[in-house]
Amino acid sequence: MDEAATDTPRRTATRLVSRLVLIFRGLHTSDALRIIVLGCVAGAMSGLLAVGFYASLNALQGLLLGRIAGAPMPELGLAALSASTASPLYIPLMTTLTGALIGLCLRRLLPDIPDLGTDGTDIMIGAFHGPTGRVGARITAVRGAGSILTIASGGSAGQEGPISLIGAGAASWLADRLKLGARERRTLLLAGAAGGLGAIFRAPLGGALTAIEVIYREDFEADALLAALFSSTTAYSVFTIFYGTAPIFHVPDLKFRSIGELPLYALLAAACALAAWVFVGGFRRVKYQVFAPLRKRIGVVGSTALGGFLAGTVGMLFPQLLGGGLEWVELALRGDLPLALLGLLALGKTVSTALTIGSGMSGGMFAPSLYVGGMTGTAVGTLFQSLFPNIAAAPAAFGIVGMSVFFSCATGASLGPLVMTCELTGGYGLLVPLMLATACGLLLSRRVSLYNNQLPNRLASRAHTHEAAVNLLKGRTVSELPLAPAPPALLESTKLGDLRGLVTSSQALCYPVFNAHGALTGIATLSDLREVLYENCLFDLVVVKEVARPPVFVAPDADGYEALLTMLNTGLDELPVLDQAGGTILGMLDRKALLGLYHPAPAGNTQETTGSACSSPLKA
Repeated sequence: MDEAATDTPRRTATRLVSRLVLIFRGLHTSDALRIIVLGCVAGAMSGLLAVGFYASLNALQGLLLGRIAGAPMPELGLAALSASTASPLYIPLMTTLTGALIGLCLRRLLPDIPDLGTDGTDIMIGAFHGPTGRVGARITAVRGAGSILTIASGGSAGQEGPISLIGAGAASWLADRLKLGARERRTLLLAGAAGGLGAIFRAPLGGALTAIEVIYREDFEADALLAALFSSTTAYSVFTIFYGTAPIFHVPDLKFRSIGELPLYALLAAACALAAWVFVGGFRRVKYQVFAPLRKRIGVVGSTALGGFLAGTVGMLFPQLLGGGLEWVELALRGDLPLALLGLLALGKTVSTALTIGSGMSGGMFAPSLYVGGMTGTAVGTLFQSLFPNIAAAPAAFGIVGMSVFFSCATGASLGPLVMTCELTGGYGLLVPLMLATACGLLLSRRVSLYNNQLPNRLASRAHTHEAAVNLLKGRTVSELPLAPAPPALLESTKLGDLRGLVTSSQALCYPVFNAHGALTGIATLSDLREVLYENCLFDLVVVKEVARPPVFVAPDADGYEALLTMLNTGLDELPVLDQAGGTILGMLDRKALLGLYHPAPAGNTQETTGSACSSPLKA
């Protein structure tokens, strides 16, 4: 009996160990373990970067707005700092200098990217849908540092846009070091963005869901969910080591109490949809109808400096609009702001954000969206309380729901903002009205879109081109597909000065490079050549071998779908079809031609870009 009793725990432990081994092997076989590890590493990097970003921003904001400008802070009360010797007149001066500095950096460091989109999140979205899924270190550094200066000096912008870009940039750097393909790089890109959002807002689940949802208007990137969850959780854990786990908003524990409140929340959704239409429409008019023409006349430095001056002037007159302003939203939720001021601040934040980010300065749009949504919701709730005191007893509940619904209306994201709002306030008591109002708001704002690079669904993204064409290409050899004529072949020893006439007279995007023995040794892309082609001082110093990429080709008997995957993983829009027996190029496999097989483009379609897709414009 004693031996049997002793043997039972042993057998149980043995079975447990065997089960864990099987689970581990299953994870390894399905690549899930690889995704988990990569997500955790990306999350740790994003969390540490979020800590540095947050600490730098707070220190600089305390210096510029606190000590120099003497701007009123919510934690010090609503009155101005009368005892301070500083002057709010410094605010427009600081924002003007910040705008000029950002414009100078854009002109010097990012001259080939005229429109960076709405904010850092929009840049991240564009990179995901781009040919390589890569965010360059230069654009990450410029926009990240510029955002710190913009917010700290008083510009109306948020932290989430730059931190999502920084997290995505760090993940992109990690993917390059590990030599991952374009598909895994895109997954890691979203994981890095999720880590940044989950850390800076202390909302791990909301950050992960928002990152995979915001890239589409009516869809979400399910393939990246696992990596985003682990990344966001890891980044949140790292961030809370330094700043604790308390939610951003400290508000009473509000709960849904009566079904009679639901019609009022439906009306709130209509108000938020209208406010989102005004917010997005006003931003686009200021950005493209005011500052875009000004940029052509006075240059990028002049337009960003002017935007900084105007935003700083508005902030000097209404200090509640400075920076992200989420502290003022908390005061509104507590009932410390009157109804008239709530509406005025919602409108003022719309104008101030349009001037700040629309002029080209850096920062995110999520925090201003929460601000406008919170002020709009609290104002509507206060109005309902005066009309229906027995039903709408807590205007703060309408303010919390308004934050989520407003951002959903502006971006089309539904689940991520809903969960993030619950995490920001530390409770899920308003889940039912949040769900109803979000559904109504999305129904009323289907044509509103804040982000330029956001696509309607997965089928519209080149990240999923292989899914659209799999049935058509699977089983067909490359020789059965339409091939473009072979471009002029380049020798490794050809000097740069001898290429200008050849490249400018050719329509090819990629050129095969051969050595003296006739073997394919590389691929020279038009985008790579363009970077050095007009540097006259390099004409006799640089040869083709030095600017060529590693050789990539497909055989004529290769499977068409596998060839398309090779094209997507390398980021090339053209691949040479090489007859290895004879060593000759039979033609070029073209991505646009393959997509034309699946769904011929209608006449006049302008969605497909005609420039080189061999490298992303965000590679800077």
